[in-house]
Amino acid sequence: MLTDSIIRFFFGSQHERDIKALLPVLHKVNEKETWAMSLPTEEFPKKTAEFKKRYAGGESLDAFIPEAFALAREAARRILGERPYDVQILGSLVLHSGRIVEMKTGEGKTLMSVAAAYLNSLTGKGVHIVTVNDYLAERDADWMRPVYTYLGQTVGSILSNMDNEARRLAYNCDITYGTNNELGFDYLRDNMKWDMSERTQREFSFAVVDEIDSILIDEARTPLIISGSAEDDTARFSEVDKLIGQLKEVEKKPGTNDYPDETKGESVVGDYKLDEKSRRVSFTGDGMLHIEEILQKRSLISGSLFEEENFEFIHYFTQAVRAHELYHIDVDYVVKEGAVQIVDEFTGRILDGRRYSDGLHQAIEAKEHIRIAQRNRTMATITFQNFFRMYDKLSGMTGTADTEAVEFNKIYGMEVVVIPTNLPVARKDEDDVVYLNEKEKWNALCNEISDAYTRGQPVLVGTVSIEKSEHISKLLTKKGVRHEVLNAKNHAREALIIAEAGAKGSITIATNMAGRGTDIKLGGNPEFRARKRAGTNATPEQYAAIYEEEFGKWKKDEQEVINLGGLYVIGTERHESRRIDNQLRGRSGRQGNPGRSRFFISLDDDLMRLFGGENLKRMMSRIGMEPGEPIFHPWLNKSIEKAQKKVEERNFEIRKHLLEYDDVLNEQRTFIYKQRNDILADENLIGRILATAEEYIDEYIGEFTAASRKNRDASTADLKDHFYSKFGYTITEEEIAGITKNAGDTKANLLKKFREDLEQKESLAGKENLNTFIKYQYLQAIDKKWLDHLENLESLREAVYLRSYGQKNPLTEYKLEGFDIFYQMLDEIRLEIASRVFLVKIKVDGASAPRRGYRTVSGNAQHNAIGSFSSAAAAAPGKNSGPMSASTPENAQVVRTMPKVGRNDPCPCGSGKKYKFCHGA
Repeated sequence: MLTDSIIRFFFGSQHERDIKALLPVLHKVNEKETWAMSLPTEEFPKKTAEFKKRYAGGESLDAFIPEAFALAREAARRILGERPYDVQILGSLVLHSGRIVEMKTGEGKTLMSVAAAYLNSLTGKGVHIVTVNDYLAERDADWMRPVYTYLGQTVGSILSNMDNEARRLAYNCDITYGTNNELGFDYLRDNMKWDMSERTQREFSFAVVDEIDSILIDEARTPLIISGSAEDDTARFSEVDKLIGQLKEVEKKPGTNDYPDETKGESVVGDYKLDEKSRRVSFTGDGMLHIEEILQKRSLISGSLFEEENFEFIHYFTQAVRAHELYHIDVDYVVKEGAVQIVDEFTGRILDGRRYSDGLHQAIEAKEHIRIAQRNRTMATITFQNFFRMYDKLSGMTGTADTEAVEFNKIYGMEVVVIPTNLPVARKDEDDVVYLNEKEKWNALCNEISDAYTRGQPVLVGTVSIEKSEHISKLLTKKGVRHEVLNAKNHAREALIIAEAGAKGSITIATNMAGRGTDIKLGGNPEFRARKRAGTNATPEQYAAIYEEEFGKWKKDEQEVINLGGLYVIGTERHESRRIDNQLRGRSGRQGNPGRSRFFISLDDDLMRLFGGENLKRMMSRIGMEPGEPIFHPWLNKSIEKAQKKVEERNFEIRKHLLEYDDVLNEQRTFIYKQRNDILADENLIGRILATAEEYIDEYIGEFTAASRKNRDASTADLKDHFYSKFGYTITEEEIAGITKNAGDTKANLLKKFREDLEQKESLAGKENLNTFIKYQYLQAIDKKWLDHLENLESLREAVYLRSYGQKNPLTEYKLEGFDIFYQMLDEIRLEIASRVFLVKIKVDGASAPRRGYRTVSGNAQHNAIGSFSSAAAAAPGKNSGPMSASTPENAQVVRTMPKVGRNDPCPCGSGKKYKFCHGA
């Protein structure tokens, strides 16, 4: 601490040092501004072409910074009439360096990113600008497209309703705007395609993530999952939902929020316990027996609940209890158009197309008595952490990142740089007001809003759930206060509501304001009003005239609202994260405007209740607090901040824990996807088949040599069976005898015959046809086995937790066993496909053409005529013909590079691994 203070005294804070290091580059950009202003329009795209040529010739992007940034600034000035401030140029320099920019709301982050995006697009590899929703992706792309076009660059946007071809065109643009979900899903979908021409994305070069804290922190706990239908067990969810009322929660100790502890001999009455923080349910021993009794009475099971065929009912009951007790309508989800739709806890928006996993969504549907959708099977999955770590360079921007700087640094290796505001912040952030219970808080809150409404001061009220926003709305309606409500139920009117949220007398109740991407202007929005008055058929001249009139009115309104104190932001409770509270506060005080913010809190709020509120409430009641009297005390504010820090740390651990496990899957997914791509591009897959055959010839002969010393007859029978069942080859007695005399020559002769067999098939079917057949056999096997592998890993992950009781590290166990089953899967794929190719036969004009020493078989595919495959597996699938899959390893074919080393022998490199898992991979 003392060292930090000394460094700060002599050298300034870290933020000051960061800005100081960027100032020389900023000065160079400013020096080039006059040069850029002197250029005619036609010179801008020519300069872009020149920069690209110089980059291709070996110059680094840093060499173009002064000129490129000056050009981008001048293009924005000419096209938008907005000259980026020096602080915006500083922000763009931070983005180019692969760091995170923290800029306050209203400082112009969208425009700020243009210079960095333009500079990095000169590589020709494409730049992705990532937003939190489709509206912002489309709006920002349309808004900035004229600027990029003026510079000679193309702009595309990825929207959820686009088809494959439109996506490919957008990704091939120099700058592409899209949401984090769409980019991630496109990556997964691309790696499930059966034809390289169907893929949409290019390489992952440079990304600018808008609202990076929302995307990489808040959403990091939820992986992206592509699913397909599994077995239909919807009836069981309905059955169990009818029975759930017969179970009771364990009675808590009198006057507390704690359950009795059996280990201390305390009596436990009830069937299950709830953990609200982690949303888990645990059944007591009596609870399990009660479930068994209920199911037996309804004849849903015969015998014990703990028999293998009945054990799954525990899962159904667990999810049903979670649905009823831990997930609440209009808080965690809404029921709309006959479907359960998840509400994003961070933005308050509906997460279209998203479903709770592991049967929870079905349990909620049963609870709400609506049609239960069939449960899905995971086909491809990736976390945002691992998706965005694939970019060569990643940067981001947000209004609130500094509180999460440690996490960004540890997980993504990214530093946060705080950019000062263009004008000083004039907002007044007042101390929290704390009430004993919720009723008192709501009364005080509504009185405060009513007073501001009477004065004409605009108010933005931030709530954490739809339920709370509607409750406040009812209370304000009773008081006769006109207001607007913005939540997931009416997000379609979002632009209209936000546009007028700063108007005089405007009261807006919003469920979470994170990532709205729209500034609140004091006095209202003249552009929006002009568009509304002009209508869709107005000419540009008519619109300009109306806008001029509206702008004049707005300037007066703005001054009036400024005189009233600006926008008043009221928080109805503290969020789990300080960062979310700061986002709400940041809506006020834009561009040096005045503003005010305050949080109203009660000891019944979730954060206070879960982290010590009950004890505080009892203490306050005992000291005789008057009803309706607010609490002001310095240590109370500290305890709130302490509770928030505790939650932030817990959430960080959850995300870090998720990432540690996903890193294992990510390594395997990267390997599988690369291998799948290699197979799609490989025009000579016979080489892979031969390499596999050679490896297994080695293995079978090695096993025979070792076993024949003990039992010659049995080992000979095994050897014959191996060659016959896997490759359709009948190995002769002479060849078996030759193994003992000269194994090397025998191996070479066998491999020669295998090669001749493949060459014969190639000549009959045609090289391209045979290659296509092998390709689709590989893809089919990889896709199917990868799905099974994902389920195996999920089961393994649940199983290893129990091993901590045996003093074993669950993560280490997961890694060891996870890679064991992964390598086993790769071996199975290689042998299965090689075997299939050797076993399949080609019929020439109806007659078979068997080879000497090989049995004539009809495998999974047949050739009814020269070069034609008849089975579905052999036919080139159409757009969606292959099974949906997700990943592939680097080489689905392990080629042995060091002769005379058995695949199960230790690798000669000294790694300690088996040869097949090391240099033999």
